[in-house]
Amino acid sequence: MDATVRVAELPAARGAAWLAAAFQLFRRAPLAWIGLSAGWIAITFALLILVPFGIVIANLLQPAFSASFAIAAWRASAGEAVRPVDLFSGFKRNMGALLKVGGVLLAAELAVSIVMVLLGFPAMKSAEEQVSMTEYAGMVRDNLWIVAVGLVLNALVRGALWFAPPLISLQGMGAMQAMRWSLYAAIANLGTMVVYGASLFLIFFLGAIPWALGLIVVVPVAVISTFVSYREIFEATPR
Repeated sequence: MDATVRVAELPAARGAAWLAAAFQLFRRAPLAWIGLSAGWIAITFALLILVPFGIVIANLLQPAFSASFAIAAWRASAGEAVRPVDLFSGFKRNMGALLKVGGVLLAAELAVSIVMVLLGFPAMKSAEEQVSMTEYAGMVRDNLWIVAVGLVLNALVRGALWFAPPLISLQGMGAMQAMRWSLYAAIANLGTMVVYGASLFLIFFLGAIPWALGLIVVVPVAVISTFVSYREIFEATPR
């Protein structure tokens, strides 16, 4: 591990404070942040729906988008304007390393899916064994505990690699170095990460009622909070 990088160990309550700090950054330029978030969601859905193997491409690119939001938030915290082109700023900084992180996340999600199937979660049927959506929903409902296991495993993986994109884009780390430091920071701040994750879940739940209108604010605040959490835990000066 690089001795020049320092990791702060924060009290658990700081996890919720990250979202409050992210909201303060959002308030400075709400329309710009909403625009960036809408662009990210639109591109991701377009890849999933319109492009062959779009689910693979979309997953590989997510760390680059996360890095873009971190760079935009870093600039905004320094008083700079948030611009539409910031949505792709992460693609210009160490893209190869970001793609490697995306590949690790994709492989981890595949592994979690396999674990869920091995535990008994209903897999997609072949053309000869098609079932209706109602029947499949019933099968899923009967295995909600497996869904919970899958969600927890995915949360653990994403939490472990949460800081990798900003470490790559703001400190110039390689993929393996960033993932090691991200894992170390997540373990060192486990209580803070749990509170942060629970707070994220709560604001997404509240934002989804009624008619999901609150997500217009919640999604930008959530992506900004990635940078806020990075800034508080990693004390080295970003490049």
